[in-house]
Amino acid sequence: MATNDVSIVRFKHDVMTEVCRLAWEGALTTDNRERLVYQVIPGPKPTYRCCVYKEREIVRQRIRLACAESVEKDPDNRNVVQVIEAACDACPIASYTVTDNCRFCLGKSCLNSCHFNAISPGPLKMHIAPDLCKECGMCAKSCPYGAIVHLERPCKKACPVEAITYDENGLCLINEQKCIQCGHCIHACPFGAIGSKTYLVQIIEAIKAGKEVYAMCAPSTEGQFGDKITMASIGKALKALGFTDMVEVGLGGDMTAAYEALEWSEARKEGRKMTTSCCPAFKNMLKKHFPEQYEQNMSSTVSPMCGVSRYLKYIHPGCVTVFVGPCIAKKGEAEDKSVTGNADYAITFGEFRALMRSKGIELEADEDAYQEASVFGKRFASSGGVAGAVIECMQERGEDTTDIKLLKCAGGGDCKKALLMLKLGRMQEDFMEGMICAGGCVGGPSKHKTEMEITKARAMLLSKADNRKVLENLKHYPMDQFSMFRDGHLGNTPEDICDADHQNKVPSEEVKQ
Repeated sequence: MATNDVSIVRFKHDVMTEVCRLAWEGALTTDNRERLVYQVIPGPKPTYRCCVYKEREIVRQRIRLACAESVEKDPDNRNVVQVIEAACDACPIASYTVTDNCRFCLGKSCLNSCHFNAISPGPLKMHIAPDLCKECGMCAKSCPYGAIVHLERPCKKACPVEAITYDENGLCLINEQKCIQCGHCIHACPFGAIGSKTYLVQIIEAIKAGKEVYAMCAPSTEGQFGDKITMASIGKALKALGFTDMVEVGLGGDMTAAYEALEWSEARKEGRKMTTSCCPAFKNMLKKHFPEQYEQNMSSTVSPMCGVSRYLKYIHPGCVTVFVGPCIAKKGEAEDKSVTGNADYAITFGEFRALMRSKGIELEADEDAYQEASVFGKRFASSGGVAGAVIECMQERGEDTTDIKLLKCAGGGDCKKALLMLKLGRMQEDFMEGMICAGGCVGGPSKHKTEMEITKARAMLLSKADNRKVLENLKHYPMDQFSMFRDGHLGNTPEDICDADHQNKVPSEEVKQ
């Protein structure tokens, strides 16, 4: 997929691939890491930036991130998303700029509209002083020629929670207290100055140590690599890498939907508004920016990723669980040790490809039938999919849902606006589905193709899935043996979810096939 950062993606994935090769060989030493720097940037002429010295420093920091280490300047930074200072171009920070369209007119409406004395005549056109400008935008509105434009640094523009600021030198800073780890700034930066920690080395070490390592592939996996690459294709590639097996997280979608449906039913009787709990960036937005709504309105059911991880850790004690998807925020969710039994690691599709390249493995078409989730669980990846699955569970239990009002929010701006309405008591709908990425998870920051390509391929792949019901599907799993609640308590698993005859069962080969 050709994007704004296609060259940057290729560059950072090349670094990750080489780091993985060293890890497989058990040769990821300090000396070999430094040799890798010179291997990637041999010099003497620069390839990407002004000089080979800056390029080599960028590679050094990329290697640190590829080893799940923080950048050297701030080694104690626990945030998943981090700034590589050497790569930051310190873009101009003046938001309002006078272009060459300025006619230097007699009226000077821009000057007259400014209440902060930030505008003055220059030699050939008007000039805006960045240190005086308050970014009110009145000058741009008043200019009859539209000669004043509003420019935002790409990283800042991409951030939905204003977590990005700049230091005295204009270099990007991320406020860890505000950052929701959505990762949108990573692909927005045209200089590749923002990256995320990668846990491939730790996964390789677990595989080499002989541990049971299970991959959990997000519902959005289907369609990311075209309509010929099925979940079975992904599973075979993962096994070739050394993973014990793979489970589709759409199964966790079924689990989450079943429990959130119970919560919604209870909240509906009480007249209480509720939000979904699947998107970690949305949960971070709630927790950090709307703490009261986080406590009062968010579902207490864990995410599908956590549900599948807890299930795997129950039937395979001591196993290592790895989430594979398009989401940066999932890395932060896995890092949050306050949620017991969650995934040990999370990697993106791009990181998965780098891992395959390090072993010379390619994805191949495979028509073998593999399905553990209902179509409703699979649709968790798209905007409206979570709410649709929850409503389906309520209907399967015989509940009338015709009068339920849903608010589907996809995109940081939409989510922020909806949460503000909830905070002010002005949200008209009963339930809110929140996803920080436009279009839902399929539009995640580390998606592998365009949303149009993914949607088309997904439609083809999902059309081959059977029409099993959510609750009927869950009868084949030991739902009473692991918790689906955030605080980890088991509670009394309702018979609506698992009939007594199906307790304690591990999925049969028939279900897994």
